[in-house]
Amino acid sequence: MAQIANTQNGLSRFFGLLKQAIRGGNIYFTTGSIRRAVLLLAIPMMLEMAMESVFALVDLYFVGHLENSSFALQTVGLTESVLTIIYSIAIGMSMAATAVVARRVGEKNIEAASKAGMQAIVIAVGITLIIAVSGFVFATDILVAMGSSRESALFGIRFVRIMMGGSFVIMLLFLFNGIFRGAGNAAMAMKSLWIANIINIILCPVFINGFGPIPAFGLTGAAIATTLGRGLGVLYQLYILFNGRGMLKVAIAYFIPDFKQIKALLKVAAPGILQFVIASCSWIFLARLVAKTGGDEGSAGYQSALRIMIFFMLPAWGLVMLLLHW
Repeated sequence: MAQIANTQNGLSRFFGLLKQAIRGGNIYFTTGSIRRAVLLLAIPMMLEMAMESVFALVDLYFVGHLENSSFALQTVGLTESVLTIIYSIAIGMSMAATAVVARRVGEKNIEAASKAGMQAIVIAVGITLIIAVSGFVFATDILVAMGSSRESALFGIRFVRIMMGGSFVIMLLFLFNGIFRGAGNAAMAMKSLWIANIINIILCPVFINGFGPIPAFGLTGAAIATTLGRGLGVLYQLYILFNGRGMLKVAIAYFIPDFKQIKALLKVAAPGILQFVIASCSWIFLARLVAKTGGDEGSAGYQSALRIMIFFMLPAWGLVMLLLHW
């Protein structure tokens, strides 16, 4: 009986922690049980990264029902492969933001934590503007360079332009989430991606197939839905940051470039960015190789299988971010 009671108490505590991890809140992890802190951080981080992989899966599912499905699937997959460069920079910058903000929060210096987070945003916006403009202008060349046929590249040019032109929302989504994690509110990062994914799931069939007064945009509609979903997720993050209820307090002065702070952030971010860029280059090389040797149909199948595999890989990245937090 005692053993059964202990088991029930243990399960009750676990589900209590699970509920708290999902509900979230501003929590100081420098006090209390390490095991409790690990669970409160790990659960939302893993769910957050799982949600990030859902974007491509949703797009692949809906565009796979289009008439030129092989062109559409290949375009989505190759564009996602190129966007891994954005993901790499975004993850590296978010890791730096998490580390610096968490350190300042641990020191109980909330003003310095807030300023560090806003300086990370300044860096990210500057980097992403260059990439977004380049991706928009050279959309066709990017697809052709990735091994797509000229016909397939012309078919998907608007999709690439919207995804690359709107890549700044990817950067901001990751970066704000890194700031929330550093401030001890990993659940908020998870919730912003829930919102973005729900909106994407609703809007994808609407913009792809048309609904009421909204015309059918086909493949382009998937890019519109995904960018809008992520954009609204970022707006939700901004609302949480600026409403004054969270741990971090935002002031306009924090956005004035502080080159000493920027240098320190880049020093922390550089190893993480380099690590993920190297991994991204291997994904890009393989995607190009398959597109060159397997044609549009082979590339479409490869990209579909790869996105499903990434769905199971990204939660492990959430654990990597947890280790960085400590």
